[in-house]
Amino acid sequence: MATFGDFPPSDNNTNRATPEADPWERKVLQDLAFAAIKEQRASRRWGYVFKGFILLYLVAILVMAMSNKEIQAYAEDHTALVEINGVIAADAEANADTIVTGIRDAFDNLQAKGLILRMNTPGGSPVQSGIINDEIKRLQATRPDFPVYAVIQDVCASGGYYIAVSAKEIYADKASIVGSIGVRMDSFGFTDTIEKLGVERRSITAGENKAFLDPFLPMKEKDIQHAHNMLNNIHQQFIDVVKEGRGDRLANDPDLFSGLFWSGEQALPLGLIDGLANSSTVARDKVGAEKIVDYTPRPDYFDRFAGRFGASLSQALVNLSTAKVQ
Repeated sequence: MATFGDFPPSDNNTNRATPEADPWERKVLQDLAFAAIKEQRASRRWGYVFKGFILLYLVAILVMAMSNKEIQAYAEDHTALVEINGVIAADAEANADTIVTGIRDAFDNLQAKGLILRMNTPGGSPVQSGIINDEIKRLQATRPDFPVYAVIQDVCASGGYYIAVSAKEIYADKASIVGSIGVRMDSFGFTDTIEKLGVERRSITAGENKAFLDPFLPMKEKDIQHAHNMLNNIHQQFIDVVKEGRGDRLANDPDLFSGLFWSGEQALPLGLIDGLANSSTVARDKVGAEKIVDYTPRPDYFDRFAGRFGASLSQALVNLSTAKVQ
């Protein structure tokens, strides 16, 4: 009896489709099948590459068209606009570096006939607000004929109002929230909590006041007094900035600097704002250039997309170049 791998005896009547031929034929069929599959995969990869190039081309055309419109808008007489949205903080969207960049760009364009600061912020860092206020005043000295207006949307309080008073005039909606000229510092105390839980507080410091206002230690009267002195100092800075910006327009009301806030309708007789209006109205009636161009720096989503697309495209080309037919 023939075993696997043996040749059968020579016989004209013997069936040629013997088991010994099966492995060879099967290998040929497998190689052909694998070659066809790899060819299809390579074709698909190139298809993805070409589709990617087409997509990139279309996106580039769209960006160029948008850029041309933007360049054309910047070349015409217009009112510049910079938005200040959300909490004002170094790590927030409304940070001094970003906002100042937009404001400088507006001042640099001679086709811009005025600037609107569109405010919608509850306030935030006095440092960031102060930087923006100071820069606006510095830029106004370089271009006195370039008016700056603040237009309040839902809210412009605390640090937001600190910025707004740098403007020539302030406008709001009758239901806008305006004011809150004050300073605050927040903390929590956990002394009773750790006692109930049986937790021992261990704090090693060098310097008598290094554990100032430690939330796990009882408050000291001298710490409270020091904090009040610091807040009063910053509050006075705020008051001085408001008085400098608003001048004789402010009403003689003791509540103005108490931290209270008012609606736009209430803020008008107090001298906190100059009128009830929106951005379009101010651009048309005050600046005299009805067309508004947004100078607010935005995150460059196209650059992010292009970077990711380029990385994916490069990886696809690497994969194609390293593909081997086995």
